[in-house]
Amino acid sequence: MLLVRRTACVVLLVAALVTAVAPPPGSARAAVVVAAVDLAAGRTVRAADLALRLWPPELVPAGAVHDLAAADGRVLVGAAKAGEPLTDVRLVGAGLAAGGSAAAVPVRLGDAAVAALLVPGRRVDVVTSGQRSDEPILLAEDAVVLAVLAEDPRVRGRLVIVSMPRGTAARVAAASLADQVAVTLRD
Repeated sequence: MLLVRRTACVVLLVAALVTAVAPPPGSARAAVVVAAVDLAAGRTVRAADLALRLWPPELVPAGAVHDLAAADGRVLVGAAKAGEPLTDVRLVGAGLAAGGSAAAVPVRLGDAAVAALLVPGRRVDVVTSGQRSDEPILLAEDAVVLAVLAEDPRVRGRLVIVSMPRGTAARVAAASLADQVAVTLRD
């Protein structure tokens, strides 16, 4: 008889625990796009890099992306770890890095204080002094900052990833190898 009572108590305790932990039947879940793998800043995300997860609505961040197609082909402005939800402010326009009419270009800025003023989405002009000129040379107008990477103590200057038309991107990339490049902030 004692064995029957103990067994009944264990069964009731397990049932109570399952009932307390399990969500109520029919509780709503929201689909949220998350990074399926670790993603670097400035990367064009593809559907294969993403997963759709069901989250309790109260845990879904504001601006969460709810559809894989809405994130596919967009550029990530900051790194994302696997399982991290993606939001509208973390992604910028389609085709900014691969495909489309724009390209993402890494530019190393010599002045860390200027890099500290930059945030994803900020519009800048990219300039250089050139090696044989007293006048600054405008390399790209109205480029969009995609990401400002963390400072690397082994390398002078902060790396900033900017989006610009493909025709301009090659010129900016080449100039940044030969000369010091700077940005001016646009309104």
